[in-house]
Amino acid sequence: MDGLTLVLLALGLSMDAFAVSISNGIAYGGNTRKKIVMTAAAFGFFQGMMPVLGYFAGVALSDLISSIDHWIALALLGFIGGKMILDAYQEAEDPIEACESCELSVRTLLLQAIATSIDALAVGISFAALKVNLFSGAMLIALITFGCCLIGGAVGKKFGEWFASKATLLGGIILILLGIKIFFEHMFG
Repeated sequence: MDGLTLVLLALGLSMDAFAVSISNGIAYGGNTRKKIVMTAAAFGFFQGMMPVLGYFAGVALSDLISSIDHWIALALLGFIGGKMILDAYQEAEDPIEACESCELSVRTLLLQAIATSIDALAVGISFAALKVNLFSGAMLIALITFGCCLIGGAVGKKFGEWFASKATLLGGIILILLGIKIFFEHMFG
């Protein structure tokens, strides 16, 4: 696999994490630069580690992973998005009580990072078959994802400031739609 192909692969893998970063920036108004960097680092880490895990998992698990990855992503993103929508309605009814959930939790961030990086696991399996340098491929995926998520978090934060009253609702809807998109791409694409 040549360098350009690897860069394009890394960009493709990072797009789901980029979209979730935008959603987080919209929904979680307290996002500081530090939180955006930490979010981007979490996404980059998981996107970079999943190919390594996939590489060592071997071809034997390839069919299993590709047969359920879209279900896992749909369930995780649907759950997180649904919770955000419920939080938005709770915020509309009782803004003071809902403010406690306005923060992106570590648990939610980890679930998002795992859900958006499952495809990278299957890529790691293909790295083994194609004899791609695992270290350079995983690092490139991690760095490109990190950069895309920094941009996504900043863009989302700006939109969140503009649409503050509906930001959590919009963020939840985006996550659910992203989960559905991943599901349909894998089922019918």
